[in-house]
Amino acid sequence: MTDLQRRVPIPRNGVDYRGKIVLAPMVRSGELPSRLLALKYGADLVWGPETVDKSMIGTTKRFNPITSTIDFTRMSSNAGRFPTTVQKESLIYRLHPTREHGRLIFQIGTASPATAVEAAKLVAENVAGIDVNAGCPKPFSTTGGMGAALLQDPDRLASILQALVKEVGEVYEISISVKIRLLETAEKTAALVRKLCSTGITGLTVHCRTTPMRPRERAIREQLRMIADICHEEGVACLMNGDVKNRDEALNLAREYGADGAMIATAAEANPSCFRTQSEGGMLPWTEVVEEYMKIALEVDNKWGNTKFLLSQIMPGKPQVFRKVQGSKGYRPACEMLELNDLIKMAREVDQRLGIDEQKETKATRKAKHQNKSAQAAGGSMSSQRILDREQKSPLSEHGLGISVTLPAMAV
Repeated sequence: MTDLQRRVPIPRNGVDYRGKIVLAPMVRSGELPSRLLALKYGADLVWGPETVDKSMIGTTKRFNPITSTIDFTRMSSNAGRFPTTVQKESLIYRLHPTREHGRLIFQIGTASPATAVEAAKLVAENVAGIDVNAGCPKPFSTTGGMGAALLQDPDRLASILQALVKEVGEVYEISISVKIRLLETAEKTAALVRKLCSTGITGLTVHCRTTPMRPRERAIREQLRMIADICHEEGVACLMNGDVKNRDEALNLAREYGADGAMIATAAEANPSCFRTQSEGGMLPWTEVVEEYMKIALEVDNKWGNTKFLLSQIMPGKPQVFRKVQGSKGYRPACEMLELNDLIKMAREVDQRLGIDEQKETKATRKAKHQNKSAQAAGGSMSSQRILDREQKSPLSEHGLGISVTLPAMAV
């Protein structure tokens, strides 16, 4: 990392990416508990998961007094078919206005300057920056012209960044940045980086892989110094991403290749304490990390399905307790299996708020059991437990969709 003479001015409410080791944007692994845990262990900034602009447009912004978070919600798609007396909404995005203040970057999935601006304005006053995803290779992103598809349409990508800089960055005084992948040749990559750096952005992150490459393939760093040099010519901060395992390695790699900082992705998913330096004790044992993660997940009423997924990433070697936790239906039994006795009371309360209290029998369950009574009497194989399991299942979403919440109609 170098001390640059020319620097794009950092907005008053924005943040300079230089000298920062940050949590990369990851689907499922970038939800609020993961971000808060990364910050606790030393991440300088955290990126939220890619959130599609159209999913944000039309949401209602509310302060959640139970979790002290700001929630962006919309009515569930089945609300019209199954009306209830309690207003049920789906959670699209959740952030913590104090614990993430000045350190949260909202990553947006978009293919349009207009919708990008409309969505970014909804969250702009609560984040330090807006980052455009121009690197995700997954079909759910590229088929809509978003993510890595934007690399093949540099004019569109540049127009999106220019619109965000002018209509969001300058208005709300926050940073605007972009995350890209390498193109087929160094010449094409260089041309793209020059074009993007001229849009007024404050930062650019390069994932050192091409679009077709998978995470198991070794990151390509040969173009990194060239990319960093171009960014520096324009006064733009350059972060590197790809195969970065911990903070110490990130700092060394940034110095070696002339980058200004680095993102950590899969290593942070497996153990967020990778943001600790060796002088601070290095990475912590998974048992300690799991306990801290569970505590934070409970504090913010995180969806149990997401929490269970993250636990599966943190527990190495899949110990015997892993199989028990993966089979549990909520926080309380999981805390009991993990012997987190101090969290059991809180876990029971969260289960009740999330509607996954195993002791609670729903009206639909009672009806199903009644209808199946004759079949059970005749030796039918449909057990009441299987009925309960079916009722307790809820749809998963890569972007937080499907989380039902009940909040007071109080705008922030």
